[in-house]
Amino acid sequence: MDMNMSYGSDYRVIPVTSIGNGIGKEVLPDLYYYTIRIVNICLVGNPKTNDFVLIDAGMPESSDEIISVVEERFGANSRPKAIILTHGHFDHVGAIIELIKHWDVPVYAHELEMPFLTGKRSYPEPDSTVEGGMVAKMSPLFPIEPINLGDNVKALPPDGKVPHLPDFKWVHTPGHTPGHISLFRETDRALIVGDAFVTVKQEYLYKVLTQEQEISGPPRYLTTDWQAAKESVVKLEKLNPTVAITGHGLPLQGQLLTDSLRKLVDEFEQIAVPDHGKYVNKNIN
Repeated sequence: MDMNMSYGSDYRVIPVTSIGNGIGKEVLPDLYYYTIRIVNICLVGNPKTNDFVLIDAGMPESSDEIISVVEERFGANSRPKAIILTHGHFDHVGAIIELIKHWDVPVYAHELEMPFLTGKRSYPEPDSTVEGGMVAKMSPLFPIEPINLGDNVKALPPDGKVPHLPDFKWVHTPGHTPGHISLFRETDRALIVGDAFVTVKQEYLYKVLTQEQEISGPPRYLTTDWQAAKESVVKLEKLNPTVAITGHGLPLQGQLLTDSLRKLVDEFEQIAVPDHGKYVNKNIN
């Protein structure tokens, strides 16, 4: 293990939570999500086998809670085979260094996300000018400096295979970040979305707090390429998923998921894209 790891100098706890905080749910026998304040982590694997993978790493200073959730589901001293990151934003890697040190497991992310995870490149500044509520206005406080995981993070295989999850493939879904990925299993069409789309209007504090369910595009204040974001949603809708676990909000299933995704594709500019903002390109096709 490379112990030379660090968070950015702007790493901090963001004092926002939701009514879903601390609640977990088994969506399928081997698919479980748990809400850390405002963001979801996902555990993939049958708890009877102790063979599982963790998707994303929660909010800053949440490592003890994540370890407790893992051990409650898989048993004392259990650890995942790997950690897969949908992307490197602070609310998806907030406990990653502590988890690596505790479990000594590899981390995988898309090749285009690696500069943000190896100390080489900061994310673009959040756009607090997008229309939205208090969370959008708070976004300049969010950490954007790169974390450095050193040799502990590896690029996902280019063939779409997911280490330790042979039934899943990773799907490149950029827009929210350059190397954002989602995970899809063909056998039951289960989808782990990350932030390619979400099921809560993440810009509005009231909706974040209450987890009012409605499909939306990626969080506006941190999305920098809206054309790519739309293409990613179109790509995911074509997979015809039967269940989707998103990075923020409650899972969607069945006909409600099908109808909601279709609506998001058809009305992406109206539902997802802000009317104004420094990353908004009005020439979205």
